[in-house]
Amino acid sequence: MNIRILGILLKKEVWLMIRNPFIPRMIVAMPVMVMLILPLVANLDVRNIDVAVVDHDRSELSRRIMSDMDASGTITVRCLTSSYTEAMYMVENGEADAVITIPASYEKNIGEGKMPALSLDADGVNATKGMLGARYASQSAMGTVARWKSEHAAGMPVPDVSVIYLYNPTLDFSNYMIPALMVVLIIIICGFLPALNLVSEKATGTIEAINVTPVGKFTFVLSKLIPYWVVGILVVTVGMLVGWLVYGLVPAGSLMIIYLAAILFSFVMSGLGVSIANRSATMMQSIFVMFAFIMVFQLMGGLFTPIASMPRWAQFITYAVPPRYYIEIMRSVYLKGTSFSQLVPQFVALAFFAVLFSMIASLTYTKRS
Repeated sequence: MNIRILGILLKKEVWLMIRNPFIPRMIVAMPVMVMLILPLVANLDVRNIDVAVVDHDRSELSRRIMSDMDASGTITVRCLTSSYTEAMYMVENGEADAVITIPASYEKNIGEGKMPALSLDADGVNATKGMLGARYASQSAMGTVARWKSEHAAGMPVPDVSVIYLYNPTLDFSNYMIPALMVVLIIIICGFLPALNLVSEKATGTIEAINVTPVGKFTFVLSKLIPYWVVGILVVTVGMLVGWLVYGLVPAGSLMIIYLAAILFSFVMSGLGVSIANRSATMMQSIFVMFAFIMVFQLMGGLFTPIASMPRWAQFITYAVPPRYYIEIMRSVYLKGTSFSQLVPQFVALAFFAVLFSMIASLTYTKRS
């Protein structure tokens, strides 16, 4: 590899990027938009649960159960009725997420030391909201009953449980998403753009000028990738700044670990992008193939769905998905402050994929004279 030729080619690539009306704007706008909007949109927090209450008891305790739910900030009592059919009609129309039924003589039975069951029906169309909404409503009702029993000496008080949430005390889902969203930035900048750049040169015929020169294919591929590696690091830096300035989230661990992981993942995505471009005849072909890989990476890399909740066979497949390791590193360093020694397996996996895809990119590029 001739360093002088590589320097000249790099200078050419930098000038092409600067003069391109699209790339400089994308480098600045994309991380800002991704880090500002996606943590708010891609949010699995369940905060607004609408409940319809069927009150057959009409007692002080039943009224207190409803008022405590309404004051929780998470649950809103949308309807108070004595008709179960009317309550279910609200669920069917999407006006309520759950129906809680308080049986007749509920307060009297509690006072006599009995524990009659409350009936709770949740809308399971949105499984996450239905499950969490039912849990929130039942916990609120049981908490109210426990306090009422303690106040009226209707039984032994139920002791409170002290819960401490580690690493994310506020349970803010954006804190979970922000570190992983860096994968989206690097996939686009270091995977998509080099592939489109190479295919566009094929379409315009400018790559033929390189094919008839003595420039080695490894030197040529490096000249295409290095500028995007640098841009990828800049984009990750902008993303971290936005996460800090807007959401107040700063890494609990070392920045050097974050940058090292970003560099390795940049190598992985750029090698994959160039490999796809080398085998693509048109820009649309490369876009569709890259899009297929991106869908698999996002769905099976742990970006939105925890890998532990996937079927066993799918969990084994994720070991062949490079974003899995990058997301694990980012979340561990950002939220837990994990040290490098604890992340060696993830770094080894990223390094393996980086070498593999870089070799494929170099071998699949052929010069034609």
